[in-house]
Amino acid sequence: MSLQNASVKLTYFIIGGFDTVKRPVAVVGVVMLITYLLAVTGSLVNIIFIVSDKQLHKPMYLLICNLAVVDILYTSSATPTMIAVLLAGFNTISYVECLIQMCVFQLGSTMEMFSLTIMAFDRLIAIIYPLRYHSYLTNTRIMVLTYILWIVASGFVAASPAIVVPLPHCTLRLRYTFCDAAAVLRTTCVDPEKYFNQGASRLFFLLFFTFVFICLSYCGILFFVKLSSNNDRMKMGSTLVSHLICVICLYCPIFILAILTRFGVVLTLEERQGLLIGTILGPSLVNPFVYCLRTKEIKNKIFKILRKANTARVL
Repeated sequence: MSLQNASVKLTYFIIGGFDTVKRPVAVVGVVMLITYLLAVTGSLVNIIFIVSDKQLHKPMYLLICNLAVVDILYTSSATPTMIAVLLAGFNTISYVECLIQMCVFQLGSTMEMFSLTIMAFDRLIAIIYPLRYHSYLTNTRIMVLTYILWIVASGFVAASPAIVVPLPHCTLRLRYTFCDAAAVLRTTCVDPEKYFNQGASRLFFLLFFTFVFICLSYCGILFFVKLSSNNDRMKMGSTLVSHLICVICLYCPIFILAILTRFGVVLTLEERQGLLIGTILGPSLVNPFVYCLRTKEIKNKIFKILRKANTARVL
């Protein structure tokens, strides 16, 4: 429902992002539901294993635990809403819930970048200063640094509701599949281009500094690897692969959406929404399984539990 040339006091929005879906809507919803459940389950497994095992109370595992918390927050910010639209037909969301969803989604996406950045720093110190690693990065320092990043991320997120709330709205229908800042801005009576540019500038700032820091960390590690033995290279390479997979899954779609579109790359609404959904479900699904399967301590613990379960069945 569109209200032309008149601002209205909204109490709810209509989510219209899936109106153009050509495939059976239920199939898309089921796929998203399965992906969401796998992502949340994988993250919860990592959190439970790390919290319950005192031997895993080390800086690297605290960072993996923090990433798992961020993954749950990030994917839960929007995915349940999209699943409700596709499977249950609940295509409305209250104005307040929409603003909360917008803030939580942005907090999750910002913390995804911060989490991978601090994990790159952790690997840099671990590889270059292996003997001094535990004196440089203690559990307390990692916790304090993590809290600081959460506070900084919250500060970045606070800009969006401060911009959106005072603006008058002229339509109830969201063009996208959930309440992100761009979707809410398009419901206002003002030209959103200025606000899009402001948002793109903030995102570019985050992308530039986090991605450049990660790349510099990789350069430092690769330079150190050249001076190491073949066995050390294998261990270092295995350590970096897990992190690199997570970085690619997060940054590739974000670069296309936030940067390339600002420089003339034209995406259809369906392509834009597909990439947006990919940025939510992709990293949240990949991250926990990458660290479950590629982290020796967590993988061994899973195998022990499975062996005990099989033994119990036989008995």
